[in-house]
Amino acid sequence: MSQKNVLLLCGGGSTEHDVSLVSVKHIKECLSHIPTVNLTTVEITKSGEWLNESGQKFTLEAKKFDVAIPCIHGYPGETGDIQSYFEMIGLPFIGCNSETSKMCFNKITTKLWATALGVANTPYFFLSDLSEDNLAKAKAFHALHGDVVIKASNQGSSVGCYLVEKDKDPLETIKKAFTYSPFVLIEKRMFPREIEVSVYEYDGKLQISYPGEIVCPSKFYSFEEKYSQTSLTTTETKAKNLTPENVKTITEYSSKLFHGLKLRHLSRIDFFLDGNEIYLNEINTFPGLTPISMFPKMMEANGHSFTTFLSQLINSL
Repeated sequence: MSQKNVLLLCGGGSTEHDVSLVSVKHIKECLSHIPTVNLTTVEITKSGEWLNESGQKFTLEAKKFDVAIPCIHGYPGETGDIQSYFEMIGLPFIGCNSETSKMCFNKITTKLWATALGVANTPYFFLSDLSEDNLAKAKAFHALHGDVVIKASNQGSSVGCYLVEKDKDPLETIKKAFTYSPFVLIEKRMFPREIEVSVYEYDGKLQISYPGEIVCPSKFYSFEEKYSQTSLTTTETKAKNLTPENVKTITEYSSKLFHGLKLRHLSRIDFFLDGNEIYLNEINTFPGLTPISMFPKMMEANGHSFTTFLSQLINSL
């Protein structure tokens, strides 16, 4: 195989900047075992500067690279912005295209697409503004369902995500969520198991791992619960006590979403298991790839090497 000049991008302007830096270390370690890769790593700072590993400003010249890996969680990676730029300059890249990234990062469009594809969703209502009519409908939804979760539509990692209990007025929380995104989603609060799968292309075929599980004692997987040093949340690479029907439904839903939304290369798809009912939670088009992240762990548990996976993708582009 010929040498491949690979641009590895990390950082970005989101709250997940530091998680991206940990993911990129793991990717670099894996790429170091692929002799055909000539690697350049660049960090996009929180202020938007592009810096090489020496801390010098970096200017991208697409013709110098064969493929890019946008290892950026949240903005501008999962939002589709960096993908749009790569598409414009003709630089091949790993991961979903710009359109799919935009659709999946928006929680509302994800739910609308899932419904259209026959994938079950949690009950929800969304607002495009703070009009009296919208607020009246939001309060009626809250009164009907009791506890609700209010989410900014275009944020990752539980940023702009709030729990509002049944006896609380949701108005101020809705206003707060609007400071993060132009649309706000309100969902019925569930008390489910949080189940997820790695969905990826390997040896030219779509692969869907056995489901793993996020075990969150507080039952509300907030930003603090995800990243706090005192978090009690644990993970299971292979979820326990799933029925064959549970696994079949999750696998079928994942395949429908991957093909229907035109996902590409890799994604982590998260579900809620409430009793025996399966509901889509969210789609991560560039999930965490640290050594302890669920995506690579579930892939390895599925019998596939993460290093080989990267090698296959790089050489396919």
